[in-house]
Amino acid sequence: MKQQREKIAVTKKRKWMRAITIIAFFYGSIGIALFYLQQKILFHPDQLSSDFQFHFDKPFKEVNIPMNGRDTINMVQFLPTGPPKGVVLYFHGNKGNIIRFAKYADNFTKNGYEVWMPDYPGYGKTTGPMTEANFYAQATQVYKLAHSQFGADSIVVYGKSLGTGVAAYLACKQKISRLILETPYYSIPSLFSLYAPIYPTQRMSQFKFPVGEYLNDVSAPVTIFHGNKDRVVFYRNSIRLKLSLKPSDEFITIDGGGHNNLNDYKLFHEKLDSLLR
Repeated sequence: MKQQREKIAVTKKRKWMRAITIIAFFYGSIGIALFYLQQKILFHPDQLSSDFQFHFDKPFKEVNIPMNGRDTINMVQFLPTGPPKGVVLYFHGNKGNIIRFAKYADNFTKNGYEVWMPDYPGYGKTTGPMTEANFYAQATQVYKLAHSQFGADSIVVYGKSLGTGVAAYLACKQKISRLILETPYYSIPSLFSLYAPIYPTQRMSQFKFPVGEYLNDVSAPVTIFHGNKDRVVFYRNSIRLKLSLKPSDEFITIDGGGHNNLNDYKLFHEKLDSLLR
């Protein structure tokens, strides 16, 4: 009887050890995949050949900005019908390239602004390593070119989704008239933690884009738009940014808004138009 109980105990122990081994294997495998594949998870670029010709149903000009003898920033400047009263530096989301986001330029050109829309490294015709530092470096070059043509009080920085990290960085480093963020995140690690809560995302994340940290040092007025039904950048992650805002800044909730449809809401346009006027 004793031997039988011992045999049962050994069998149970082996089953537990086998279960723990399987769990550890899958935990480790998924963690390794998240670490090494996070660039593919985060970025979804559509590259274009260097001789690709843009076609838009609005006035535009294509500009190439050399970086270091090897890399080039490709940018499209969308033009208003009359003399511009300023420029909007528009940093787009993580999918596609300029073509995907060109339709949003009308939100600004109708209010008299030029819209400068650069592609990120590895997107469209823009070249260079896809690193956070290079995202910032290329954005800074775009700003320098804008500041050579417009005063700081005529430069609006706009970020959408992924681009909010780039926009917030630029706004905390340079003088601008206003920062506008659409569907921002608090930081990439904090966002990842909502998707993979059992992993140490702060240490695993190769990209930080700490929007909340940058907003603490932005002196220009800040306006944030976020839908409370966003299933990509969760609203509860974005709402944390309120802690980094100045008393005069605004966090505007679009009731029922998702991640890619704020442009369909009347409140979004009414508020954006009022800011740009």
